[in-house]
Amino acid sequence: MTIPLDQLPVVVIGAGPVGLAAAAHLAERGLPRIVLEAGDAPAAAIRQWGHVRLFSPWRFNIDPAAARLLTAAGWIRPGDDELPTGAQLADDYLRPLAGLPAIKDDIRYGARVAAITRLGLDRLRSTGRADTPLLVRLATGEDLLARAVIDASGTWSTPNVLGAAGIPAHGERDVADRIDTALPDVLGRDRHRFAGRRILVAGAGHSAANTLLALADLAERAPGTSVTWAIRAASPARTYGGQTADALPARGAIGSRLREHVESGAITLLTGFGVQRLTPTGDAVVVSDGTREVTVDRIVAATGFRPDHTITGELRLDLDPVVGSTRALAPLIDPNEHSCGTVPPHGADELSHPEPGYYAIGSKSYGRAPTFLLATGYEQARSVVAALAGDWDAAREVQLDLPETGVCNSNPVAQPAGRGLATGIAGGLLSSPLTVVDRTPPAARAGDGCCG
Repeated sequence: MTIPLDQLPVVVIGAGPVGLAAAAHLAERGLPRIVLEAGDAPAAAIRQWGHVRLFSPWRFNIDPAAARLLTAAGWIRPGDDELPTGAQLADDYLRPLAGLPAIKDDIRYGARVAAITRLGLDRLRSTGRADTPLLVRLATGEDLLARAVIDASGTWSTPNVLGAAGIPAHGERDVADRIDTALPDVLGRDRHRFAGRRILVAGAGHSAANTLLALADLAERAPGTSVTWAIRAASPARTYGGQTADALPARGAIGSRLREHVESGAITLLTGFGVQRLTPTGDAVVVSDGTREVTVDRIVAATGFRPDHTITGELRLDLDPVVGSTRALAPLIDPNEHSCGTVPPHGADELSHPEPGYYAIGSKSYGRAPTFLLATGYEQARSVVAALAGDWDAAREVQLDLPETGVCNSNPVAQPAGRGLATGIAGGLLSSPLTVVDRTPPAARAGDGCCG
């Protein structure tokens, strides 16, 4: 017997900021929900970079629906102008949000998703597909049925490799024990791995910048620590960003401080350096771009992240061949054309796949594009939940409030343009002139009910 879709819950994958925002919007609209979190607590990924201070103040880091639910429960909102660390974001906002009665009982921790498909249907079967429940299989073998799936699982667990061509550099796997991914705690728990060592940081985003600044501080305290920064671009202008012109002063300060360290010689900059080969030599590693070589003791691969779509192999996804987002979203976020500042508002329409009821939101929705901002994820959650509730007017009236300045497109630029953080990590994300786009089709605006 087929279970009617409207009697099934919406399954949200991930209890990070965007997943919990989706849960908050679902709760406000009274839609049944289950939140599946692979970790043992909310914001498990954020806690791994909890030592990093965001460059956006609290007022830009809190989802509106989440704030309404929290405030009604007596939550004391942090000071809007204070800059939280990742740990504070998790402990002072996301943990209380996940603990609300309206959300707490809907979250299952230690629930890793292994696959998503249709009940009794593989990807080839079309008949009755839209009316058949989605099936979410957990790593334990348990199956859950859902009317829709909101995948907010993020990309933190699938970092990009060091190799400049998008595949591991020659020898990269052989020296994996000497490579750290983005945002190690250089001045804290991971200090022993970096103090007194020769360090290479590869990458041009804010994750790289934060690590470089921490290493520069470490070098002043720990003799023998040296820092080299390798970027593929011909200029570091993108990473320096807006500096004193940045609408978020803390974000601008990252670029300004980094530039000072490079110009003083505290950080050695290698431009046009794409990693081709890594060769172990004793306790060190020789890193080569095919022409130049640098010998180091440890490497930080701050090279970004990519989505893992293996769990959706039996769903009908229409992914852009370049960016890896939906085809409708790709031209709006393509880092070859856009910085974060030029990405227009978007929502359920742009996030839809040929597979009814499946939406990826948050950083995963952007594929490999480094232009994602946390506020964008909150707006995606609002729009998608509105669509699932049948409120297409609200779903299509998408809004964004983002700050100007900073750079996060993939192409080197001569002058700073756009705005800040690439993946929503190590920065904070969010706010400038409010933009509203009404994407309601003309027929639907006429009120004929055709387009739900």
